[in-house]
Amino acid sequence: MAGLRTPARPVVAGRTASVVTATGLRKVYPAKRGPVEAVAGIDLDVRAGEFFGLLGPNGAGKSTTIGMLTTLVRPTAGSVRIAGFDTAREPVQVRRRISLVSQTNSVDRELTVEENLRYRARYWGGTRAAARRRADELLEQFGLGDRRGAMFYQLSGGQLRRMMIARALVQRPEILFLDEPTAGIDPHSRVNVWDVLGELHASGQTIVLTTHNIEEAERFCHRAAIIDGGRVLVCDEVSALIASAGGVSLVTATYDGPVSGMDFGSLPVVRDGVSVRVSTPETDGLIAELVDLGAAAGRRLLDVTTARPSLESAFLSLTGRAYRA
Repeated sequence: MAGLRTPARPVVAGRTASVVTATGLRKVYPAKRGPVEAVAGIDLDVRAGEFFGLLGPNGAGKSTTIGMLTTLVRPTAGSVRIAGFDTAREPVQVRRRISLVSQTNSVDRELTVEENLRYRARYWGGTRAAARRRADELLEQFGLGDRRGAMFYQLSGGQLRRMMIARALVQRPEILFLDEPTAGIDPHSRVNVWDVLGELHASGQTIVLTTHNIEEAERFCHRAAIIDGGRVLVCDEVSALIASAGGVSLVTATYDGPVSGMDFGSLPVVRDGVSVRVSTPETDGLIAELVDLGAAAGRRLLDVTTARPSLESAFLSLTGRAYRA
């Protein structure tokens, strides 16, 4: 829009340009019991227009990685280039080309929804008229027109998330970073946010998403890096990651009591309270075996679900443990 300059997007002849490149990225935090290595040497490459996922359980190092990619966290070692600019030497150039939607509420709490959008547009150099037009565009795009005069505490969880994403898009960033965008909101609101993300990606927006919600990643991401223990375990197209599990299905069995003391023999199980997950390419006879194993331990099998080969079964197959563990 007039008054808000959009930085030029890089063009590389013959292929899609890389807009996020991390090499040997490492972060160590001091602690009383000794240094804690949150990120242990990560390499990443994200292409223009891509929906890229950083996946992993809580504590895997995803948020720290996003912090380093967006200049909020200084790396202990390694380097990051955003749209060709080095985050350490050229942070201002980097910040002009990115926006971050964090897990926490980052909106101005003294302003209405509309004022948050207009003032951010003014901050990025827009005239008053241009800022007003941009705010109106985003209010309509994100279904917040009837909430333009509301304060943040008057919004539902889903409305607040949509507002935070809208605010991050005011200056039309080249790369949008989303750190757990649907954490802590109800299922209906989560679907609304997913709809917004799908529309953004369809419009050509480059998105880097961190999430521990495997369904979210499988639905949207073209490529993904699975992170655990501060390291990239694997990075590939989501379809290839699923295929790497070798057609493995994920069977979840729920018993009428804790499974911690049960003997499952050679079955590759992951225990979780009263449930176990089994990653297996062959499900024939498995339910009967789970019934018998439960009976032997004095447990009654209450429910069994079988999920098709997915990112979650791929993660379990690759690492030997549950995605959310």
